[in-house]
Amino acid sequence: YLLISISIGLYAAKKVNNVNDFVTAGRSLSFTFVIAMVFATWFGAETILGISATFLEEGLYGLASDPFGAATCLIIFGLFFSKKLYKLKLLTLGDYFKVRYNQRIELIISTFIVISYLGWVSAQITALGLMFNVLSEGNISRSLGMVIGASSVLIYTLTGGMWAIAVTTFVQMIVIVLGLLLVTSEATSLAGGLTNVILLADNDGKFEWLPELSIIGFITWIGAFITMALGSIPQQDVFQRVNSSRSERIAVWATTLGGFLYLGFAFVPLILAYSAVIIDPGLTSRLMEEDSQLVLPTLVLTYMPTWLQIVFFGSLLSVIMSTASGTLLAPAVIFSQNIIKNFKNTINDNQLLLLTRLTIFIFTLAVLYYSMSTTSNIHTMVENAYRITLAGAFVPLFSGLFWKKASNFGALISIIFGISTWLILEVVDIDLLVEPQIIGLLTSAFGMVVGSYMKPKTNEERKF
Repeated sequence: YLLISISIGLYAAKKVNNVNDFVTAGRSLSFTFVIAMVFATWFGAETILGISATFLEEGLYGLASDPFGAATCLIIFGLFFSKKLYKLKLLTLGDYFKVRYNQRIELIISTFIVISYLGWVSAQITALGLMFNVLSEGNISRSLGMVIGASSVLIYTLTGGMWAIAVTTFVQMIVIVLGLLLVTSEATSLAGGLTNVILLADNDGKFEWLPELSIIGFITWIGAFITMALGSIPQQDVFQRVNSSRSERIAVWATTLGGFLYLGFAFVPLILAYSAVIIDPGLTSRLMEEDSQLVLPTLVLTYMPTWLQIVFFGSLLSVIMSTASGTLLAPAVIFSQNIIKNFKNTINDNQLLLLTRLTIFIFTLAVLYYSMSTTSNIHTMVENAYRITLAGAFVPLFSGLFWKKASNFGALISIIFGISTWLILEVVDIDLLVEPQIIGLLTSAFGMVVGSYMKPKTNEERKF
């Protein structure tokens, strides 16, 4: 399966003639391809291994960030952001901050966006290491599995860019949907049927999704939801899918419907995970104490026939590779286009393409190092990835699009207030009711308003 995916990606690389083809697939993708990319990119390792493990521990209440926040992000972006951004015909989201504000704002926010991807991509690489380790019965270490998986994704992302991602993702989406449905059907059958699984999960309180009736419970739930729902809006990967669309209409509706599709299908691994509890409660209990992310792979290897094992791990591989490829390309493009190019603006198109590919390679090495050194689980890595963009990037993006009075000085103060507040609270580690990134978001909004009124738009800024 790895070889097939790489071959498809390399074949798609033939369509890459310039940096625009590499980053946006020439803005020529159809509705089918865009919705497949939106769904498959977000339906990653955290969806199958991460949130299913969290579901077994905390129920739907623990999934405020993903899938509820993640799906909401896509829906909001599709309905309110995609149309305005698509019309600008920009290469990256970082370009928007340069056009709307100035080069300094572009450089600062682009840096935040690149940093935020470290956790998300690492979650996918960690999952690849886990999968190879389980499949080889421990003969392949998690670290070696990470190297094998990262190398496979790197090859076709490095050569084909968005074209390779679009074609491979389309194939991977089919494998994901059919594979998970087949495996879940078998698992629920072993557990006494789908109705029985749902009833037992409901009786166990797993479908309680609203926060407890207390100030602390409500604020915690809202904080996790907002971090993903708003913090992941100023991200290059979402923008890339919108920007690769053939038309404005496709950009809007493929993203929006992709969000609804993601939310609905995210419940499949949850049903699969609770089936494991019913089928073998002893094994599940032991794995929950050891590593809850091992529940689904172990269930499949223990109770499924060989062909379904192939289907499941093929689906899991599809899920991880589709997300990893998209999230490897995004920060590399931002770094080369909006950070490096600021220091050397004489770079031509061919040089930028080469630089972007080199950045993808270097970023992959950084991700591998982080994946091998961190102790965070997959769900936590993804959830934490968006704290910095929520505190420092969302308000400048939102205000720039929807508030005509937003000025360059307002954007700068917004960033300073939001990031400094978030960082100080994270470092001091005070036990507050509200998460540090939420307070950072509020101070960022305050800074935007104060800064824009203190130093309004100049005549040069008013051209936007």
